[in-house]
Amino acid sequence: MLAACVDAPPTASPPTAVPPLLPAIVAAWVTPSPYQALGAVVSVRVEHADSVAVRFHLADAEPADSLTPAVPVLADSADIPVLGLLPARPYELRAIAYGKGGSVVGEPLALTTDTLPSDLPGFVAGGTDPSPGLVVFAAGRYGLAIDNTGRVVWYRGFTNGPGLNFQVQPTGRYTVRPPTPDPNDREPWIELDALGNVTRTFNCAGGLLARFHDLIEQDDGAYWIMCDETRTMDLSNVGGLTNAQVTGTVIQHVSASGELLFQWSPFDHFAITDVDAASRAGAVVNWTHGNALVLDTDGNLLVSFRSLSEITKIDTRTGDVLWRLGGLRNQFTFTGTSMPAFARQHGLRLTGAGDLLLLDNLGDPQASRAERYRLDASQHAAQLIASYASSPAVTAQLGGTTQELPGGRTLVAYGNGGRVEEYDAADRVVWRIEGNPGYIFRAQRIHSLYHPGVDPAR
Repeated sequence: MLAACVDAPPTASPPTAVPPLLPAIVAAWVTPSPYQALGAVVSVRVEHADSVAVRFHLADAEPADSLTPAVPVLADSADIPVLGLLPARPYELRAIAYGKGGSVVGEPLALTTDTLPSDLPGFVAGGTDPSPGLVVFAAGRYGLAIDNTGRVVWYRGFTNGPGLNFQVQPTGRYTVRPPTPDPNDREPWIELDALGNVTRTFNCAGGLLARFHDLIEQDDGAYWIMCDETRTMDLSNVGGLTNAQVTGTVIQHVSASGELLFQWSPFDHFAITDVDAASRAGAVVNWTHGNALVLDTDGNLLVSFRSLSEITKIDTRTGDVLWRLGGLRNQFTFTGTSMPAFARQHGLRLTGAGDLLLLDNLGDPQASRAERYRLDASQHAAQLIASYASSPAVTAQLGGTTQELPGGRTLVAYGNGGRVEEYDAADRVVWRIEGNPGYIFRAQRIHSLYHPGVDPAR
């Protein structure tokens, strides 16, 4: 035997690491969407989970699982949207909880979707090489999304319709300004989430009426909005009436809390003679008709004024007019196109520093076309660098939009011309809605129903 001792104190054993707990699904249930037959919500209560997704498939067909994006868990619960379902079909759904300890799959949940509304418009679409994703627009009483075959995969109805413009914001929300029957109402814009729930409203400050044509929602909750202001004016000295009701488009920047941050009025910067004589001759004068807003790369604002056939750049600090492109007060020299370069334009978008995309509604009286312009503001020079026109030709007297897509592609809605087409960089039609889809004021491609945001350039 050998015995020994030392002066060093005993050392403690290292603590045993406790493995993270496996997530647990305490309860789960499915609720059909209150707004459409093609969606549902799976609600869960969980333990030891940080996010939850839903796996689902048709119950009456060979299983081919789809998986929703994961939703963060808050206070041990989550609501997971399930979108893009087929109507009048049975589904099996299972929640999947994820956590540090792994993942767990819940028990099956049963759902049978409802039939589609009888007044929901139907579409047929196709093409040789469409961009991936879905196309969002307003039709009838609905804001909706279709896939590349024309199948409606998402919709949200409104009692009096969406007011032509069902718009996707860079924030991943839908915005729309539904009208009401009362002509005295000051209808606000509303924001919808991916499920169709109303999440906030947008108003003009000072009691002005919000225009439905465009809205820019920003990440901090602030927004840029177009508003109508009407003044009684004596236009007898310019070929009009002594008490004409003149409406101009006011631009406002409003904070998330409703504080007016900036306001610009055409009554302070434009002349009534900036519009053609015929347009100012009546009792009601639609003087400027703003229809598109774009934030330039320098933080200043581009505004499309349809009645003036003009695009205006406005300093967002001082309100000064920096330049005027097109119309009677044009300050630019155009190359690559005859004059007028464009007229009654819609769908203005910025595709790069100095590069503009728009729908020229009436610049060519034989056909409307999407046009790309490259500007050199220092030289006041504008060059037409590309254009896209439908065949057979179509004239869009009202509405319409453009959207730049990856790979030099362009999506064009021809407003009341009844056509929506996607063009590749060589001006070839690669996708279209067949037939006459009706008056589509705005069409936008999105990648996903779950995150329906568009590029900040819009």
